[in-house]
Amino acid sequence: MEMGKEIRRLRNDRGITQEALAAALNVTAQTVSKWECGNSVPDVQLLPEIAIFFGVTIDRLFAMTPEQQLERLENHIYGSGLINEAEQRQIERQLRAIAEVKALEGKAELMLTELYNHQAEQYRLLAAEHGRKAVELTGGDREAVSELANAWGSYMPDWNVRNHHALIEWFADFCRRNPENRAALMWLLDNLIDDRRLAEAREWLDKLAAIDDTFRTPMYRYLIAQAAGDAAECDKQLRAIEAMEGQEWCRDTTLGDFYTQRQEYDRAIEWYRRGQEIQPSPKYVDSAVSIAHICEIRGDKAGAIDAYRETLRLMKEEWGIISGEEREEYERAIRRLQ
Repeated sequence: MEMGKEIRRLRNDRGITQEALAAALNVTAQTVSKWECGNSVPDVQLLPEIAIFFGVTIDRLFAMTPEQQLERLENHIYGSGLINEAEQRQIERQLRAIAEVKALEGKAELMLTELYNHQAEQYRLLAAEHGRKAVELTGGDREAVSELANAWGSYMPDWNVRNHHALIEWFADFCRRNPENRAALMWLLDNLIDDRRLAEAREWLDKLAAIDDTFRTPMYRYLIAQAAGDAAECDKQLRAIEAMEGQEWCRDTTLGDFYTQRQEYDRAIEWYRRGQEIQPSPKYVDSAVSIAHICEIRGDKAGAIDAYRETLRLMKEEWGIISGEEREEYERAIRRLQ
């Protein structure tokens, strides 16, 4: 049996005798021997103890490949709320073990990043929950209000807090070494524009234009013009983006974003719906959530509820997500609106 082989491999890799493993699990050495020979399998109640002893997940005991383990871990991270400390340490150990496989090192590091970002977001949600209570209970205490705003990711007026110079320097260096990496160039442009470093943004946009023939180049021309307060240039670039043929679906959702920012909500909703319609499966939920937010801003509770229900439908039919914190967020929104 594969589980027995995996237990034997883990035991041998760590230089542990059958007797030592048996003593740790409060079973006999003969029982361990039977597992490893495939004559029996551990009781299901022992599986967590065996996994903890070896510092692996239960999945590992079933001899899943590292790739299968990564997929299972990713699904678990995104399907969970706040992961407790013991489980987080277990996931970290498994990812660091997978990272020893050179071909999977990058993916394992990416998943560690996803894990920590997930945990940070969950703590932000907890901070916002307690922050709301603190503001109410203290009668709007200044420090409580500030902490709540921080938990919600509020705009920060202090330049020293909200500027992105460290991020910009890192991405600029990366882009100089990897000039064909469009994704990194775009993140660099986003942050230069947000910091109003527009002259530098125009220089980097020239580099993007040299490798990009999609809507993204006029998109950044629009964003730079918007930051510079050039309404006429904004309109020109908006028309250019709309006129482009053969673009992928995210062109349409980007136009939805731009029209939302211009408070032209009807046109925004049209573009969001069009983007969702032409998007190949599995479809993302972003357009439906954006429509829900617009409806809430306009005071259209019924429209927002419909959009959140569409979000839940997409999660179920496109991604097979029928439970978990992500669904509960939108279910709570529906109950709040009702």
